[in-house]
Amino acid sequence: MSEKRLTLFLKGNVDVHDSLHSCRVGGKLSWNGINEVLRGSHPGCLARIKHETWTRSDALLRSDGTVPKCVAERRLPLGSYPAESQFSHAVFDTRADAIILSIQPDLTTGLLKHKREGFLFYASERANWTADDRQWLASEFVPAEALQPEESMSHFAAIIERIRQLSQAPILIYNLSPIVPGEALHCYQGLDETYSTRIRKFNLGLIELSRRTGISIVDVESLLARKGAETLKLDPVHLTSEGYRLVAEEVVRVLGDWGVLDGKAS
Repeated sequence: MSEKRLTLFLKGNVDVHDSLHSCRVGGKLSWNGINEVLRGSHPGCLARIKHETWTRSDALLRSDGTVPKCVAERRLPLGSYPAESQFSHAVFDTRADAIILSIQPDLTTGLLKHKREGFLFYASERANWTADDRQWLASEFVPAEALQPEESMSHFAAIIERIRQLSQAPILIYNLSPIVPGEALHCYQGLDETYSTRIRKFNLGLIELSRRTGISIVDVESLLARKGAETLKLDPVHLTSEGYRLVAEEVVRVLGDWGVLDGKAS
């Protein structure tokens, strides 16, 4: 049997990376990604993962694909969010069998806006920066407003349209589970928007986006709800290894429906 090799391009953060690439806890491998599923369900099929972190959909659309000079020249220690990834346009230029995104960054990431040039920037791990770099950040940037669901879905529609200029590969987008371990609210009077409510609004927006554009939703919300979200979530964002296995299995199922695993995709 000849081996089939897939290329999956992941533009996202912990949810797509840890479910499809690998998850390590305390330096120890906890889950080894989508190929663990493929070995059992599709022997001879192997996925090659290309992954980039991203900050938010609006930041991706504002970027011209190059790191702004004032950021590049400082060589900031940005951890998992290097400047090259933050300002990359690889998602628009890379040939892949499927492209996988997530709404998580739009929900969770707070960005800064450059006062003069207008680009959006995630100052990751700023506690490890030099005093001079932190002073530069404070003087050159202002906080960017949080995204609302309608804005986010409009940006995603534009991203999908740009991807389609080069590729007809299936596009999968993760939603989020709104279950927050330990949350037990029963009355919302007087409360600002809760994190769980915000997630539900984005998830509904993603359904409408799927109707309009034909993208597939990786329905993390339903997957975890059926199996017991409180036993599969470590916190609002991170899952257990069993949770990541369930998500990877769902991605394999969706890719199978698209014909990607047997070479029938267009």
